[in-house]
Amino acid sequence: MKYLLFAAALMAAAACNQPAAEKAGTVEEVRDRHTLSNADSVTPQHLSLDIKVDFDKRQISGRATWAIQNKTGASTLHLDTYELAIDSVTVNGERKDFSLDTATAHLGSRLNIPVAANTKEVTIWYKTGDKATALQWLEPSQTLGRKHPFLYTQSESIYARTWIPCADGPGIRFTYDARVTVPKDLMALMSAENPQQRNDSGVYHFKMEQPVPAYLMALAAGDIAFASIDERTGVYAEPAMLQKARHEFEEVGKMVTTAASLYGPYRWGRYDVLVLPPGFPLGGMENPRLTFCTPTIIAGDRSLVSLIAHELAHSWSGNLVTNATWEDFWLNEGFTVYFERRIMEAMMGADYADMLWELGYQDMEETVTSLGPESKDTWLKLDLSNRHPDDGLTDIAYEKGAHFLRLVEEKMGRARMDTFLRGYFDGHAFKTMHTAQFLQYLDEHLLKGDTTVNVQAWVYGPGIPANCPRVPQKRFEKVDAGRTRFLEGTAPAALNTQGWTSHEWLHFLRKMPKPLTMAQMEQLDKTFHFTATGNSEVADQWFIMAVAADYTPAYANMEKFLSEVGRRKFLTPLYAEMMKTPKGQDMARRIFNQYKRNYHPLAQESLGKLVK
Repeated sequence: MKYLLFAAALMAAAACNQPAAEKAGTVEEVRDRHTLSNADSVTPQHLSLDIKVDFDKRQISGRATWAIQNKTGASTLHLDTYELAIDSVTVNGERKDFSLDTATAHLGSRLNIPVAANTKEVTIWYKTGDKATALQWLEPSQTLGRKHPFLYTQSESIYARTWIPCADGPGIRFTYDARVTVPKDLMALMSAENPQQRNDSGVYHFKMEQPVPAYLMALAAGDIAFASIDERTGVYAEPAMLQKARHEFEEVGKMVTTAASLYGPYRWGRYDVLVLPPGFPLGGMENPRLTFCTPTIIAGDRSLVSLIAHELAHSWSGNLVTNATWEDFWLNEGFTVYFERRIMEAMMGADYADMLWELGYQDMEETVTSLGPESKDTWLKLDLSNRHPDDGLTDIAYEKGAHFLRLVEEKMGRARMDTFLRGYFDGHAFKTMHTAQFLQYLDEHLLKGDTTVNVQAWVYGPGIPANCPRVPQKRFEKVDAGRTRFLEGTAPAALNTQGWTSHEWLHFLRKMPKPLTMAQMEQLDKTFHFTATGNSEVADQWFIMAVAADYTPAYANMEKFLSEVGRRKFLTPLYAEMMKTPKGQDMARRIFNQYKRNYHPLAQESLGKLVK
């Protein structure tokens, strides 16, 4: 495998008058181990897509035209592909021979196209393959409306190459435009300027003028309608979901205003949300201008919309200032979790945000226990040599990264921290950042030699550092008291649960001993109706407890939940709990085999390994 040095990262460093990277006095190379492209020597500047979505063949086909700058006079352009069928290639309008290297694990096949110093444009005619991991094709029966098929993409981390021949690395940015043809009764959307009404032709045009990396390329096509929230925000969904989603996201416009007041202007024009069918494997994906999100956050009471705050925050941390490689993933997600909680604090109050911090701390503890307290995978700076970047997509990047920033805030003061972050986003807008470069910037502009944070232990050390902050537990203390009363024999109906949010209920259940007795499960269910809850977070935790206690009255609803929900955050721990007993294993395998077609390919793969 050829490791590449990102020109984008180097240019960002030069712009700050900093070396590429330094750690402990030695140069730390900025290498993206997960692209086969040569974007350091042949720069992809703009992509023009002209593609057709064929639901019968489950295939995207068309052409990708790259405007390039061959600044080094290289003789070959290398691009990433994964099981794409390349039909033909032209260079500056002339047909040229090309080659595809033998596929390598995780990375796919490198596409080699001859170019010259004066080459300005390369066009590739291609089709997607049967194993295009980015694409989930849904039959009408797998959608809410049950009348039309649906397609959506998920390009993060390195799946853009499964539907577009591209330089597929987070540190490589380009602008794009697209012409997308879909069946006439469907609407197409992208991570770009979008239509708000279906047209009669089935041909849609898109434009993204801000440079983005390939993992933020996104496409959806289906029976989709639009509802406005305010002048710059709105929601897309299947018609049967639209009004529920519009109600749930009533505060999204206020979120954008709140975020901008914290860390600078929103630079992407509109901010809209697309609610996908239930098989979507993630909570949300921060595709620019159009967040893709799971319907599992539609709880009816707006109690789970902190997820939207998270995806919105990515408009600054991730989309605006992007991790240079997937080994620097915490620079996207740690910042975003911190920012998300600042948004929620501004909108809902400190005691509300404190609940999010505590639940996140619990997630971090569980992840460290699972990985091992000395595992290098609990470092913020990851080592993903010869591994898939998805191996690093754990709560470490999210929660350890966010708690590190909270510690810096506590040491330096909130006012100084906010000034620093505003300057960071403004000064590095539409650029990439790697870990060592950021740490140097942090020291020069905020820490100024202060060693009390112990940066090395956080970034290049395992586990949870001893100085990790823990927030006050004003609201959870009342929950803990109620749980203790219940476990000591108080009837659930006698507990004071009025006004509890999803977060209080989740904390109440998470800290229960496992398993509870059958009588305890029955008491809780009779009083609080957990088996029938429409809150996905609470339901998932309750079903895990039901499996542990073999509480069979919950099993029918649990199976329905597993048949409809594709979010891996919920599926993985629930299937894992079932796999702990022979009875549970039989149940897990039966349910998985029956409903796996409803899951995204990524979820099918990981769950298939779990239940095998």
